[in-house]
Amino acid sequence: MLEIKNLHVELKGKEILEGVNLNLEKGKIHALMGPNGSGKTTLAQVLMGDPKYHVTGGQILLNGKDILALSPDNRAKSGIFLSFQNPIEIEGVKLSTFLRQAYNAINRKKLSLLEFQELLEKRAEELGMPREFLSRYLNKGFSGGEKKKAEILQLLVLNPKIAILDETDSGLDIDSLKIIAKGINSFMDKNKTILLITHYKRILEQVKPDKVSIMINGKIVSHGSDELVNKLEEKGYGWLKEQ
Repeated sequence: MLEIKNLHVELKGKEILEGVNLNLEKGKIHALMGPNGSGKTTLAQVLMGDPKYHVTGGQILLNGKDILALSPDNRAKSGIFLSFQNPIEIEGVKLSTFLRQAYNAINRKKLSLLEFQELLEKRAEELGMPREFLSRYLNKGFSGGEKKKAEILQLLVLNPKIAILDETDSGLDIDSLKIIAKGINSFMDKNKTILLITHYKRILEQVKPDKVSIMINGKIVSHGSDELVNKLEEKGYGWLKEQ
């Protein structure tokens, strides 16, 4: 569904991604791991079209069509979603208002206020979110766990084809992690694709990846199954850096 071919990316003249190749298949959960500074978040941002990064070579193909020229909003309309590692706070914009505007911006069929509210409350209930949570300003005063839950709420409401989840498990306690994992699993089906970026084995015990890839210094250096995750847990990344 989404194919990354020999992708080279610079930021302020420094090369961050050095020829990344990755094939994200329909109906598959693909985990991407690697040490801090390896380029995982850069890849996520570039896939979504962040203009601060300069693509110097390669392609990003969505169903065979190169999307590098598409703006972030058009990539969203094409079915790509990114949950942020550090969601920003927007005072004065209610979470429910933001989500309704986002939903109607990317869907041909617009929902009335009542129709959307029913959809939103149903999805929030799945995540154990109280109704009053939806009236709060977007991420304003949210705890780390609340911000991550709000990101997964967006995922469930917007229902994209491809979900890029950048460390959506970071900073979560056990109960919040279970809720996040439940939301991700309920989103996934045979027509969707997930790229799950994480440092930790614990979320991959609840959201089972079909494939695991390791990124180091801007390159994909290894692919495998969840056995690769166990090896990383045991040995760290040193053995891969030495190869």
